[in-house]
Amino acid sequence: MLQNLLNAWKSPELRKKLLFTAAILAIYRFGSYVPAPGVNSDALADALKNQGGIFGLLAVFSGGGLSRLGVFALGIMPYITASIILQVMTPVFPSLQALQKEGELGQRRITQYTRYLTVFLAAVQALGYTYAFHSNAIGTSSTGNLVKFNLGNVILVVITLTAGATLLMWMGELITQRGVGNGMSLLIFASILTSAPAGISAWWQGSTFEKLSLPIVVFLVIVAVVFVQEGIRKIPIQYAKRMVGRRMTSGGSTYLPLRVNMAGVIPVIFAAAIMAFPPTVGQIVPWQIAHDMARFFTPGGWPFLIGEAVLIFGFTFFYVAVVFNSIEQAENLKKYGGFVPGVRPGRPTAQYLEKVLVRLTIAGGLFLAAVAVLPSLFIKYGGFSTATARALGGTSVLIVVGVAIDTMRQIESQLSMRSYKGFLK
Repeated sequence: MLQNLLNAWKSPELRKKLLFTAAILAIYRFGSYVPAPGVNSDALADALKNQGGIFGLLAVFSGGGLSRLGVFALGIMPYITASIILQVMTPVFPSLQALQKEGELGQRRITQYTRYLTVFLAAVQALGYTYAFHSNAIGTSSTGNLVKFNLGNVILVVITLTAGATLLMWMGELITQRGVGNGMSLLIFASILTSAPAGISAWWQGSTFEKLSLPIVVFLVIVAVVFVQEGIRKIPIQYAKRMVGRRMTSGGSTYLPLRVNMAGVIPVIFAAAIMAFPPTVGQIVPWQIAHDMARFFTPGGWPFLIGEAVLIFGFTFFYVAVVFNSIEQAENLKKYGGFVPGVRPGRPTAQYLEKVLVRLTIAGGLFLAAVAVLPSLFIKYGGFSTATARALGGTSVLIVVGVAIDTMRQIESQLSMRSYKGFLK
């Protein structure tokens, strides 16, 4: 593997992409440490230090930026929430469906709508954080000492956090276009890794049972994620002989690879963003019913974990349906003279592919839900510390390992184009 890394570094184009990605991530980390105007960052960091509720979870996904209410305190969550809303609304509104069918031009328009919605959600979330930290929503002993709550300063904080979220969205898109890997996923990857040292420190200071059992749980999660992420169902494809111009092309056989977990870690990220919404609103809105909702969906509790599992399973089906069109695949096979042995071309092939894909998606969705929930339950009822549960829970490890595998796979494809042997064997 070290030799492969050296080969990647020797490639000028790939080295440039790696350095660009590292530079963007470094800027992201720097912006997380720059507090917004009028914020008592030390008092806020102390208040959130041992928070096990929703603010503790959001602090992990913001890379610690929320603990200081830094420029990038909102993280990439507003963009993820906007993406979910647009994807859910697309099948409902005919105008969005028409844009989706227009190809690249329509996708650009949908992306533009997503950006506008991201700015709006970021502004609302920034205003909510400012009010929450002023109104003692996080349960500190003093009220109003975390953020200066006057009109001028509130406007300044909201503009700063909204601009930070917008800049972070642009940085993620730059990584996707000019760097290596999916930019949004890598930003979340970097955020979670930031909390890993605190989690490891808390683990090492824990009981003997905690010291012995947690590495086993993390190792099993990593092995399971790698095993399922690389699992492929090979659909045999046979190509018949046919005339192309004046020449007869010879038939051949190949296979269509269908991954067990075609959605990757996207459903996990989407589910975490959705489940963070009710307790966040419950902490910010000054209504008793909202506070009850926040307590009901406390991160790590049974309602939160069950809701997260259901959303992960549902988003797995939704994402696979978006990225894989069985009818289109069947038509392409028929167009080029390919067929699945024992299955008639056209609609029967599409039905066969859909049947296989549903079975794989059920297995992949159940796996993602189980890996996200079961380790978190083990840590919760095993007497582990809050910092350990946040940093090394099932959701965190699943996202980190999944994003790492996806990024390595993209590096492998870059190496393959340059005649180098890839990472994944």
